[in-house]
Amino acid sequence: MERQYQAMDRRTFLSRAGGLGFLMLSGVGAGVNGEDAQAVEGVWILASDTHVPADRSEAYRGFRPYEHFATVAQQFQQVPAQGCIITGDLARLQGLEGDYENLFELARPVADRFPLYLCLGNHDDRGNILKHLESAQGRASVSGKLVYSTKSNGVRFLMLDSLLSPNLTPGLLGKNQRTWLRSVLEEDPDSPTVLFFHHTLGDGDGDLLDGDRLFALVAEFPQVKAMVYGHSHTYSVTERAGVQLINLPAVGYNFNDADAIGWVLARFSPTGVDLTLKTIAGNREAHDEVRTVRWA
Repeated sequence: MERQYQAMDRRTFLSRAGGLGFLMLSGVGAGVNGEDAQAVEGVWILASDTHVPADRSEAYRGFRPYEHFATVAQQFQQVPAQGCIITGDLARLQGLEGDYENLFELARPVADRFPLYLCLGNHDDRGNILKHLESAQGRASVSGKLVYSTKSNGVRFLMLDSLLSPNLTPGLLGKNQRTWLRSVLEEDPDSPTVLFFHHTLGDGDGDLLDGDRLFALVAEFPQVKAMVYGHSHTYSVTERAGVQLINLPAVGYNFNDADAIGWVLARFSPTGVDLTLKTIAGNREAHDEVRTVRWA
């Protein structure tokens, strides 16, 4: 059984040095320049592959991931969203403590405004990130994994953990997590549900190793409408077995000049989601392009 998230008030949050957590602060607090911002129901910020380094000047393919995350963190504060989900590879390569120190410093103003969920990817280190998490509020009881759940505008979000080992490319949900997933899907068969995790769903050695078992499980639960993930640093929307697959662009850098670098503004409803691409670098031709995904 999952434990529901309980809100932490702003004063408590500010008094905890470095304690962001995977989900912090219910609702919207002070906005940019201290002004109140009104969240729009169902609006969420979706991002992936920030790759924030301990060395703020570090560059890859001519891009500076620290500066990129600083840029999008500022942008996130301007959005009347209900929350933000980042689907893994938060850290540069090995999940160093310095990576997370920089990540949390930049993310703190975002978490002060609305809930922030951080999934784990193959370049994260579960032990090191836990040193920066002072609370496990909202965490489900899945041994060895960091798993969360919430609802927004009639849609259920389940944030999963596909980290197998730091700096090892493939991912794995594992039996315990799949068992938990089955139990929570059985509990709520009526709410449209979206799964969030890091790894891609191909048959390559670097993909989610139990992806086929995940699809076999999901086939029993038609309320699962979409899966959202990163890992490939490529933005795409496809479908498999009636499930919408949303592969988010990377914030840190791209692998190919044809790909955008940025994030996605999503507006969820019980019948689907509208996705607006927000680019900051790379191929920016599709900036502000809207993709409409319908599942009912």
